[in-house]
Amino acid sequence: MEEQGRNGEKCVSRATMLGRMVQLLCDTGVLEPSRNSPVVRFHHPDKLEALLSLEPDAQGVHMNELLRLCHDIVDYSVQTCHPHFKNQLYGGTDPYGLAAAWLAEALNTNIHTYEVAPVFVLVECAVLRHVLNIFGFQNGDGIFAPGGSVSNMYGMVLARYRAIPDSKTKGLSGLPPLVVFTSEDGHYSVKKGAHWLGIGTDNVVPVKTDSHGRMMASDLICCIQQTIAEGKKPFFVSATAGTTVLGAFDPLEQLADICHQYGLWLHVDQHVSRLFMLLSVTGMLGWNTDAVQEILSPSQGSEQARISPSYFITTKMLQVQQKM
Repeated sequence: MEEQGRNGEKCVSRATMLGRMVQLLCDTGVLEPSRNSPVVRFHHPDKLEALLSLEPDAQGVHMNELLRLCHDIVDYSVQTCHPHFKNQLYGGTDPYGLAAAWLAEALNTNIHTYEVAPVFVLVECAVLRHVLNIFGFQNGDGIFAPGGSVSNMYGMVLARYRAIPDSKTKGLSGLPPLVVFTSEDGHYSVKKGAHWLGIGTDNVVPVKTDSHGRMMASDLICCIQQTIAEGKKPFFVSATAGTTVLGAFDPLEQLADICHQYGLWLHVDQHVSRLFMLLSVTGMLGWNTDAVQEILSPSQGSEQARISPSYFITTKMLQVQQKM
């Protein structure tokens, strides 16, 4: 179907554009690449930039030109659905996830209020309830986040509020330095969160790991005691369930006991979410849900699963002090 466009040109309907895009994806084998095709047609940045027409045109371009550019994008992109593409964090997609993403994009709403996104608000709540139930957080709460770095920072904010409720209104001026503890093999985003929140990267203490890459509980105790002796305030322990290099699981039960003893918040950075959830469901991973304050799952998918937002869940809902 055609309609009159600007400058007297004929333009195709939006549905036609979408149909041709689907046809392009099928014709180029994006979802099912041939084993004989390359995973990527690699070029260095300067050459690739010369091959692509990326400069915006003030007059706009015809749909056929857009489709040619889309074809080039497919040609020079990494084919994550390729059988030879191997990555420890993600790979490929599936038609159901892709169709759901298209539906969400077509509706183009925002989830900030129920009024503008009634269905998606209920979907988010239903998924979070399901995840909370898997981990046994019966009275917990949660939220989706754009990634693991932000989720780690959410945990730090929540722990800081629990340790110093007045920090919401009065800030941290005049208080002892706050200290964060994490494994020496923990994720770099813990330091990034300390930087963004004004805690300072020097106040992120790396705790030694054993030969299997797990945080050593004995060294955590020493670090906490040394911090207290220096007049600082420890408040947050970031444990890891599946480190990015070794896939190590920190001893959560021991860390929970230490945190309970010193009144610290225990955060679990869950990097291999599906394995962690499977172990929790099957009972192969034993841990005390009353001791672990929160868990996050970063935005890392698995083979034939779309990269998704991370979720951040907590066992406790803290009452924020409302001051007029």
